[in-house]
Amino acid sequence: MKGSTYTDWEALKRNLQQVEQFLANEFNPSPDSARARLQERARELAEPEKEEDESDRMEALVFELAQEIYALEPEFIAEVVPLKPPTPIPCTPPYVLGVIGVRGRIVSVLDLRVFFDLPLKGLSDRNSVVVLSQEGREFGLLTDRVAGIRVLSRKRLNTRLEHLSGVRKEYLLGVTPSHWAVLDAYKLLHDARLIVNDRI
Repeated sequence: MKGSTYTDWEALKRNLQQVEQFLANEFNPSPDSARARLQERARELAEPEKEEDESDRMEALVFELAQEIYALEPEFIAEVVPLKPPTPIPCTPPYVLGVIGVRGRIVSVLDLRVFFDLPLKGLSDRNSVVVLSQEGREFGLLTDRVAGIRVLSRKRLNTRLEHLSGVRKEYLLGVTPSHWAVLDAYKLLHDARLIVNDRI
């Protein structure tokens, strides 16, 4: 972890609870589907640690974007909200989708499909926005669909990304054995190219 080594675990827990509540409200699963999810979660929690220390476990929000799977560490996630029609911002890069209102705040929304040069498709009511926030920096990331919270292993992340091309590999912590790309939210939040508040 970059910066301070202090972690506010209670804040992380609240963030995860808010995300899970959003998922429950947004997708309103059937009783069978909800039961299956709860059983899967219970199995994950019941699995022994296999002598791995706690620092190896990484809870992450998993989402789909351009038919790929991405993950984000919850400590940088403020909330997840449905995508509202964004208001375009003049004189901003093409990867800035626009701004939306979130609980009385104006939040810029970035389209990583454009920034990472991924295939584009139209927006739908399944799109949502993951709001990242730290140290006064805040913006939202467009997602095609939020899949939920998963537990990953830091040790099993492939951090050798020579096979990837383009700007995307600059913003990855690594790739899981299932080929999920784990984004470096800290780097995203501190990249001057992605901060557009001073232009709004």
